[in-house]
Amino acid sequence: MSKHRPRVLAIVLAGGEGKRLMPLTADRAKPAVPFGGIYRLIDFALSNIVNSGYLRIVVLTQYKSHSLDAHITKTWRMSTLLGNYVAPVPAQQRLGKHWFAGSADAINQSLNLIHDEKPDIVVVVGADHVYRMDFAQMVEQHIETGAGVTVAAIRQPRSQADQFGVIDVQPDDQRRIREFLEKPSDPPGLPDSPEEILASMGNYVFDADVLEQAVKQDAEDESSEHDMGGDIVPAFVREGRGYVYDFKNNDVPGSTDRDRGYWRDVGTIDSYYDAHMEAISVHPVFNMYNEQWPILTNYGCAPPAKFVHGSQDRVGSAVDSAIAPGVVISGATVSGSVLSPRVKVHSFSTVTGSVLLDNVVVNRHCTIKNAIIDKNVEIPQGTSIGVDLDADRARGFTVTESGLVVIGKGTVLDPGSAAVDPQKSTS
Repeated sequence: MSKHRPRVLAIVLAGGEGKRLMPLTADRAKPAVPFGGIYRLIDFALSNIVNSGYLRIVVLTQYKSHSLDAHITKTWRMSTLLGNYVAPVPAQQRLGKHWFAGSADAINQSLNLIHDEKPDIVVVVGADHVYRMDFAQMVEQHIETGAGVTVAAIRQPRSQADQFGVIDVQPDDQRRIREFLEKPSDPPGLPDSPEEILASMGNYVFDADVLEQAVKQDAEDESSEHDMGGDIVPAFVREGRGYVYDFKNNDVPGSTDRDRGYWRDVGTIDSYYDAHMEAISVHPVFNMYNEQWPILTNYGCAPPAKFVHGSQDRVGSAVDSAIAPGVVISGATVSGSVLSPRVKVHSFSTVTGSVLLDNVVVNRHCTIKNAIIDKNVEIPQGTSIGVDLDADRARGFTVTESGLVVIGKGTVLDPGSAAVDPQKSTS
């Protein structure tokens, strides 16, 4: 006798403002931030859901969502004949004249989506992490245990516990949550690995009726922050109905020993940059070339990348780098970098350890080092970025404590001095 296959609705929480990623989020929602040359951050969550076999997906948006909505609408189209869809849903103020007060409130204000779909199971995921995961395996454990909520968690060093929401498990059953600890300084280690902890990944599985009851009850609690991790999960834990899914047990087709279990929260400029560098290493920690579990996207129509000039002092070359379609490297040297579609790097320039987003133009005799340059920025001839950090700060660029230089989308650079606010520029 065949098992009943549960009807699953996936809800992607994509309303994040992403303040720590400024200036990359000055003009777009965090899940819409480009990544890895051709992707947007939300492509990772959506690809994982689709590859898991779940083809009914709603994306809850709120903050500066136009580019995110446009990307989803143009890219994520599935068979309407089979009832499959990816639907961006903005905050609708269905329950009053207020926006989403938190992730749990976002779901409470969107219960009509669950009522319309009538799923057995709801998978709730974040939209701004870089990873591969088969959610079907997590759903299978959720059904097996009869959990109220199942929380995905990844093992991290105990010394880094103060950076995460930490899940303390029952010693006799490591799938049951004993306590949910928010960024603890000295948490207990795991029973089978005392120097590791389980950090919440922000992905959850619920029975649909249980989720609806939980968010409704939470909405009536005036002391609640209406957050999935901070309020909903601890409520289930107190009732003994909270379970954890250990990410190390997730078996994704095509994974290698090196990239199995990779997960990065790219919520800061430094982590965003580090994830890029990990993706382009010779033996990548995150393998973008796993064709058995593809990361899906649409970057539009672009010609092949082109490398021109081969004379002794004027060679167009790129090493240890990811080069997207439409890029032209003309007599310039690129190393350890990610160049997004339609970037142009002109003669006698060097780009090292940098991430250049769409349509960036680097003119002649420039030096770009340890920089993130957002879309539609033109670097004037002879400009150095990332060489003199004090000068970069004086020109109005964002400089992180680790020395990364970030130039915001559409910034117009004055060849002689400071950056000019694109809102004030007439060019």
